[in-house]
Amino acid sequence: MTTPSTSSPAQSRTGGQILVQQLITHGVQQLFCVPGESYLAVLDALHDADIGVTVCRQEGGAAMMAEAQGKLTGQPGICFVTRGPGATNASAGVHIAHQDSTPMILFVGQVARGAMGREAFQELDYSAVFGTMAKWVVQIDDPARVPELISRAFHVATSGRPGPVVVALPEDMLTEAATVADALPYQVTETYPGAAQMAELAERLGKAKQPVAILGGSRWSEQAVREFTAFAADWSLPVYCSFRRQMLFAATHACYGGDLGLGVNPKLLARIRASDLVLVVGGRLSEVPSQGYELFDIPTPAQPFVHVHADADELGKLYRPTQAIHATPQAFAAALNAVRPTAPVPWKAHTEAAHADYLAWSDPTPIRIPGDLQMGQVMQHLKDVLPADTIFCNGAGNFATWIHRFWPFTTFASQLAPTSGSMGYGLPAGVGGKRLWPQREVVIFAGDGDFLMHGQEFATAVQYGLPIIVVLLDNAMYGTIRMHQEREYPGRVSATALKNPDFKAYAQAFGGHGERVERTEDFAPALARARASGLPSVLHCLIDPEAITPTGTLQGIRKAALAKQ
Repeated sequence: MTTPSTSSPAQSRTGGQILVQQLITHGVQQLFCVPGESYLAVLDALHDADIGVTVCRQEGGAAMMAEAQGKLTGQPGICFVTRGPGATNASAGVHIAHQDSTPMILFVGQVARGAMGREAFQELDYSAVFGTMAKWVVQIDDPARVPELISRAFHVATSGRPGPVVVALPEDMLTEAATVADALPYQVTETYPGAAQMAELAERLGKAKQPVAILGGSRWSEQAVREFTAFAADWSLPVYCSFRRQMLFAATHACYGGDLGLGVNPKLLARIRASDLVLVVGGRLSEVPSQGYELFDIPTPAQPFVHVHADADELGKLYRPTQAIHATPQAFAAALNAVRPTAPVPWKAHTEAAHADYLAWSDPTPIRIPGDLQMGQVMQHLKDVLPADTIFCNGAGNFATWIHRFWPFTTFASQLAPTSGSMGYGLPAGVGGKRLWPQREVVIFAGDGDFLMHGQEFATAVQYGLPIIVVLLDNAMYGTIRMHQEREYPGRVSATALKNPDFKAYAQAFGGHGERVERTEDFAPALARARASGLPSVLHCLIDPEAITPTGTLQGIRKAALAKQ
């Protein structure tokens, strides 16, 4: 981002006009909103601004669209919602941005300053509501401070461990005039590793017999991924990706060993446990990638543990590292050109075996599930026909396993999935991704329960002419919860059954393209018609309820649980 030598001259403007100009100054090109009377002055200022505005159908969807763009670009996704119910609806997106370390700024309307503290219409204490899930919550009471506080919001959202910032906007502040200069464009601060730290890392690698690398978190870039890939290739280093961060290392690379997600390959876990040096770059190794905090000992891992993170507060927070490197993934990857092996490494065969394990685990062709629609063959067809840079999106549910295990992610910024496990994320994320990069294909995997959490945003896709494709797997239940229910309370089905609409007709009613897929042979022509339609599409795929995972059935889970009683 180019930084001018001076800020623009001061002029009298309303708070709403000042705010919109700051967005332009900081490089905002798109934002997402659900309109509200509490920030009409901002909407009026946007009328004349060169910022693309996506009007959404529910604030949770709007916030998730903004979060998705923050995840793809590393720049704050921008969302505007109204006060009270609008803000609480948006909180799901804020929580995703928090747990996923995504830069995002949520602007929320607020009651007039003179009415505050009286529990006025839709009044909320935003610091209390968002304080545990946002990096910073601020209310702007003086229009003259808008440039200062918006600049700070952009810096906070992108610095250290990125995350969401919530900015409250009292209604009367937005209409009050002030004379104030604009701020300078924000600049992301990189934290670089020292030469001595990189030399120490090289020495540790040189002494290792079976090292591994685990990549995760945010603050990566396409260049950083290339640089780390070159480093891994030089060292023949086996590389694993954290939960829903598979876009950080190409699945087709000889060093790739798989991802640390749900239902992980047991051979992968065994290889990591047997390692004698663990290099963690960017991630926190939270509950899912750490396999319930059991993969590594806490607070002191059994193996030498090198942890690289952009936020100093994360180093030693959970795992006591043998070597802590306070650096962003981008800066760390750039410094890796100084870390090169001086002799052939002894673990090359181990790396080749790890990749072979991954290839066998991720091959969908042997997979057989109950029912007439075989998802293994569906996944193979998607691999055969879709571009490698297709953006895959999903919310939460067992259906996501089909993507995570069987789609080979090879391109940076091609995965939109919530590490927070938030349902309803896939569709709005897909809308956000397609609004950002309309030339990229966007495919959303959703379950029947998951889809209807934000299914109304299909209307947003239609409104803006976004030809996304939703692969909707319908087993007429909240499948993940039913799986756990059978495991813990076998045979006692409660509150997990669903009666669903005709999702083909649903898509058509919104003005999109719909298909009903009941058999394996139906899928390929249905997908072809959807791609050719140029419309947002839903492929309503009927899945046998017994096919609860790629390799397990509800009946099998129930029998195993009953046998233990």
